[in-house]
Amino acid sequence: MSFNSLEKFILERISKYRMPGLSIALLKNDEIVYTKGFGFKDVEFSQPPTPYTNYCVGSVTKAFTALAVMQLYEKGLLSVDDPVNRYVSTIKAGNITIHHLLTHTSGIPALGYAEALINSYYGLGGIWLPISAPDSVLAFMEGYEDWILFKPSERWFYLNEGYVMLGKIIEKVTGLKYEEYVKRNLLDKIGMDKSYFTREEYLKDTDRATPYNVSQDGKLIKVEPIFGISADGGLFSNAVDLLKFAKAMIGRGRYGDTQLVGSKLIELMETPHVKLPYESPTSRYYGYGLTIHDDFQGRKLVGHSGSVLVYTAYLGYIPDEGVAVTVLSNSSGYPLSLIGAYALTLLLGRKPEEALHVIKQEELLERLEGVYTGFKNTIGFKVKRVGGTLLLEDVVRKTQIPIYPERLTSEHALFYAYGLGVKIPVEFVIEANRVIMIYERYVSVKTGALTSGF
Repeated sequence: MSFNSLEKFILERISKYRMPGLSIALLKNDEIVYTKGFGFKDVEFSQPPTPYTNYCVGSVTKAFTALAVMQLYEKGLLSVDDPVNRYVSTIKAGNITIHHLLTHTSGIPALGYAEALINSYYGLGGIWLPISAPDSVLAFMEGYEDWILFKPSERWFYLNEGYVMLGKIIEKVTGLKYEEYVKRNLLDKIGMDKSYFTREEYLKDTDRATPYNVSQDGKLIKVEPIFGISADGGLFSNAVDLLKFAKAMIGRGRYGDTQLVGSKLIELMETPHVKLPYESPTSRYYGYGLTIHDDFQGRKLVGHSGSVLVYTAYLGYIPDEGVAVTVLSNSSGYPLSLIGAYALTLLLGRKPEEALHVIKQEELLERLEGVYTGFKNTIGFKVKRVGGTLLLEDVVRKTQIPIYPERLTSEHALFYAYGLGVKIPVEFVIEANRVIMIYERYVSVKTGALTSGF
């Protein structure tokens, strides 16, 4: 199997989004079939990453936390129906259970501790929130009750603080620090020998990726990682070690001669407990520490993404096909889940450019980007892609308006701009050698590419 198109895809994306480095590994039928590092694990010293280079995996850690809870559930040391206030005094109400924390359905909205910590730590602004331990997160949560608008199970709110509480529950039940429990009962059991949680281990690690923040003008700013809070996003790992975890999940809890947990508990983790409140062509759900895509090219895709701004990660696997992907980077930028989807599509024997709607949409939006001019250059516009939308700018007046896609085909794209009580169409006619934009009274033609100063 050739992975040339995957390598081209990755290089184009990390170049466009100015990502310093990336590592990837693929699993098929219990065998690692591809590994590679791209770019730099440290730009200053021109060091390339390897498949064994360690990155912080962010919220991919939640899958490990959930699996640890399943082990304790299987042993009868706790139940997913137990009220959280039996273990953590921060939660006063008795109707919030461990199940609700695992599925982000407690009714508590995101309180923003992780966002504020990351923003302040890396000098991005906002409040200064010097939190360096789980107990400080629990103290920060005081007063959360006034922000609850929904009962448990009524609405999905992604809650980092909930997984911090799960880490505290693991500690209370086992008498071990969260990090020590996970190391002994998960990492060591399946040979994730290079994975760790602590700053001390990070400093001793000779194959670690230096984290970078990408500034608004595209500069790579070398920074230091955050330590101290682990259960919601503090694991450091690498592409090969993470594949071992994926292999254990595909094996229904078994890795070699080791059974981490019974198969029914793995199935419980992968159960679509709550539908995510996003509009998309196919439905997506959250299980226990895992996201579930119920129709990834006719198959069930399970996984999780992670981001702590200066590190990003993605783990994805298709249980019925025995395939998995792990992708890690030492910055933010292009969504690693899309690189993962591209790789998994190749493992399924399909062409990603044809099979993945999001890739086709991405290519179309990039085709529409550019400078547009009208009759004898009397008017001019710039069109820039921003995520899944476009930003339209009048080049003379410098006014900018976002335009949102309504219908996209290879020959015609319809967007809308929204004003007070009005919905204004913006149409693009895509021909072989030119792109025409129709906006209000104007017809303009794409005459060039955007410069970096847009």
